[in-house]
Amino acid sequence: MSETKDKQGEPINEGDHVFARSRGGRHEGEVEKIVTTKEEAEKEGVKHPPKVLFTDQHGHHVQHNPGTLQHGEYKK
Repeated sequence: MSETKDKQGEPINEGDHVFARSRGGRHEGEVEKIVTTKEEAEKEGVKHPPKVLFTDQHGHHVQHNPGTLQHGEYKK
C-alpha cells in the first residue's frame, strides 16, 4: 500500500495538523484517522477511500481527499 500524501506530496500521518480550503473558508484540525481500504471506509461511513478524517476548528467531523490537504496552520 502506498503512503497517503498531501497536496505538496508530503506524507500525512495521524496527529498531523492539516487544513483544506473549502468554499471560501477552510477546514483545519489534527488528523484522527486515515481510511485507505473499503473495509475501513464501510466501518467509518466513508465513501471513495482514501480519506483523511479529522475534527475541524468548529467541532465538525470532516473527511477530505488527501490531495486537497496541506500541512500546518492556515494563513491567509
